[in-house]
Amino acid sequence: MAHYGKCIETVIEQLDRLKAEKDSAQQSLEAASAALQTLSPQEQAFILEVLSGCLEYRELLAVVVDAFYVRAGCLCPRADRSLFEVICYLATFQLDQLGFPLFCDIVRSQPADKMHKFLGFFFNPLNLCSWIKDEWSLIYETTHVRENWIDPLMRWQPEVQELITQLEGVLPRQSTPSKTKAKVTKPKEFQLTVPRPRAVPVPEPVPVVAKSKPVPRSTYQRPKEQQLLEMTKRYNRRKAEELLLRASVEEMRCAVPQSRGEPLTQGSPKKLQLQLMPRILRTPKLTFYKTSNVPVKLNTAAVLREGSLYQRQVEKELERVDKLVDGAGDFSEFFEWQRKVLAEDREEQLAAGECRRLQGKLSREEAILARRHLAQGNREKAEQKKEEMAELMQRLAERRLQEERSLKELVQQVAEAQQNVKAAQMKLLRGRQQRVQEVMEESRELLQRSAEAAEQEQQRRCERIAQLRALETQPMPKGKLVDLTQTPGYGLEGEMSVVELRERLALLKETRRRAEEEKRDQIVQGKRARSRELQNVVEQISLCRAAMGRSAALRWEEKKARSAAPAAPLRDERVLELRRRLEEKAAARRAQELERSRERRLQALQKSSSAAGHARRLEAA
Repeated sequence: MAHYGKCIETVIEQLDRLKAEKDSAQQSLEAASAALQTLSPQEQAFILEVLSGCLEYRELLAVVVDAFYVRAGCLCPRADRSLFEVICYLATFQLDQLGFPLFCDIVRSQPADKMHKFLGFFFNPLNLCSWIKDEWSLIYETTHVRENWIDPLMRWQPEVQELITQLEGVLPRQSTPSKTKAKVTKPKEFQLTVPRPRAVPVPEPVPVVAKSKPVPRSTYQRPKEQQLLEMTKRYNRRKAEELLLRASVEEMRCAVPQSRGEPLTQGSPKKLQLQLMPRILRTPKLTFYKTSNVPVKLNTAAVLREGSLYQRQVEKELERVDKLVDGAGDFSEFFEWQRKVLAEDREEQLAAGECRRLQGKLSREEAILARRHLAQGNREKAEQKKEEMAELMQRLAERRLQEERSLKELVQQVAEAQQNVKAAQMKLLRGRQQRVQEVMEESRELLQRSAEAAEQEQQRRCERIAQLRALETQPMPKGKLVDLTQTPGYGLEGEMSVVELRERLALLKETRRRAEEEKRDQIVQGKRARSRELQNVVEQISLCRAAMGRSAALRWEEKKARSAAPAAPLRDERVLELRRRLEEKAAARRAQELERSRERRLQALQKSSSAAGHARRLEAA
């Protein structure tokens, strides 16, 4: 025991030093092998095997140890984390090779209370088959975890449970010293009146709900009056559009703005376009969007507001026509100069935007080239490290193969001696399970019988209570006649019988109903008058909208024709220079990519040849 306890302590010290210094696995193994030169070869092999296994399966061991500290080991110190990781590794990966007696010796060499807690938590079948299996399956494949780790642990359950029982018997029994205490006051219960049992209410009958009337079909149909109004509106709208088109075609020449320098000819398209335009040419601060034919219902305020807006526009248009008749000038030349200036500014902005875009691409290409230079240097360093690590791991693998062969021979010898013991233990376990199953079946039958008897007794009590409640709720006959035509005779002012009161209330309701009908008629007449006014305003608004829609369509066609003309390519010197530099950087990057692809192919060929040579050496060995 002392021999294995010393080896386990050495492994724990190496793990703690690795966690504190945060060295790589290879460096820690080399340092450990250098520090273990004074030990025997068997001890060195055992320590290096356990240390390398703990480092390789660190994630699996961390899942179990972290859960142990959260659920069962809250009082255990954190300094024992490496100890629990080593025990978990030996139980999961080395139990078949070491043999159960050797594993028991290693466990007994450690503190009994800590080993009892950890083994009871780790070898719990519920934990192994539920969350431990699920967490390990997230790291490795499910079939590999079940076949190589979970199933062997479940096979070792009987032996491990006996070991846990032995550790429980070894635990020191803590005896609490007896102390002489003073006389303690014992409380007494209050003598309260026992409440009477609450009576069971008789169930009330379920009320029958009357069948509701179906929704009338007229709810989902449009009224005939609304259909007639829509037909009238469409007819009036079509008539107003025809009148507006005729007025636009036959308007006076003075209403059309004309440039002073360019007189219009008889057949010019500009003249025809201006003649077909409606009277309302421009609508300030108003944008038209392409909408569907779904009618939009406006409220009264919106209709009146839009009607006043169109009225003001008509008045402004009339003022403009009057000024043109009086000989006022036109601003077409100023608009043409303004358009040219805006076009030049737009071209300058496009050139500046193209320069910025090309500068961004150029800086991106430069950054990519710099990043690739840095990555190439890092890859070269990483390749050197990988080659060194591969050589060290190859040496370690060869040494591990030799040690595994020797350990397998030892395990086979021990397993042959334990087969007879395992068969006897399994037979005893089956007998115990059969006895437990028989006792559980007997207890289940007794519980079922007692439940049936209690249910019958409860039904008899409910029937008696229902009979008593039915007797208590029977109505008592009470007869008393009331004459509704008789006056009470209390001597009060305005005293009358119930029949007279009902007649007066009926007369009062009839008077109020007549007053409400008169008021309703007045409200309906006022609404009809307002609706007529609003209808007239809506018709005027529809005419104005149609005219503005046609003028907006003409302006949109002009704008579309101007935008459809092909734009001249940018000839700015800055743009050309940036494009040339960008093409040079892109060509350099493509050349680097080709060079890198060639290097990858060469490295792949070298790796394949080295792997084949290593395989041949292993076969020869």
